[in-house]
Amino acid sequence: MAISSYSCSSYPSATLLNGTLHSSFTDLFISRTPLPINIKPKPILTTTQTYHYHPHKALEFSGYWKWRTGVSFFPSFLTKSKDSEALKEELFTAIAPLDRGAEATAQDQELVDQIARKLEAVNKIKEPLKSDLLNGKWELLYTTSQSVLQTQRPKFLRPNGKIYQAINVDTLRAQNMETWPFFNQVTANLVPLNARRVAVKFDFFRIAGLIPIKSPGSGRGQLEITYLDEELRISRGDRGNLFILKMVDPSYRVPL
Repeated sequence: MAISSYSCSSYPSATLLNGTLHSSFTDLFISRTPLPINIKPKPILTTTQTYHYHPHKALEFSGYWKWRTGVSFFPSFLTKSKDSEALKEELFTAIAPLDRGAEATAQDQELVDQIARKLEAVNKIKEPLKSDLLNGKWELLYTTSQSVLQTQRPKFLRPNGKIYQAINVDTLRAQNMETWPFFNQVTANLVPLNARRVAVKFDFFRIAGLIPIKSPGSGRGQLEITYLDEELRISRGDRGNLFILKMVDPSYRVPL
């Protein structure tokens, strides 16, 4: 589920998961224009050209062909066949120094996104909303959402503790939990749109873990779960933000 921030003039920082009340669910996915492909014309063998066979040249050509096929075809094939465990290790290594994305440069974001897309391409759980692997409490490891990271604020006014998100597919309930220093929470109902995407309708916010606030009608969004296993979940919000989460408690239940 996407993760977001809720801002109110009475509360200087109320960071919540899965989209702000105002605009975090409306941005578009970043489109990428494919790079142009330059195709060089092959030389044409005319009828006036002749070829003189030489055994040493034939062996040399044979070795060259094997080398060319080895470097131009097989590495691409092996990259596509890289298993999910290796890709997960690559992803964890890439995001480890990025402070949940707050320290990520544009190049860092591009690298993480590329690895995430490779994992999404080998996703074995085609209908995550029907999988028990989705149930439980997840910790946010990385996001591109500025409404969550709040990098425009001084660091002491950002959410510095762990951020969690819990989902129960049997009750279609979700909960987002921020820890130090604000301890904000939000609960929501999930409405399946297909086997991977849900509409999110927030019902209650809890400021500082104590003050309940009923959500206004603008507390809505969408979330697509693009990769899921027993350890890792990748989600993308409808504003194009990327969220990477790690399972920490599969037994956790979201309050009704």
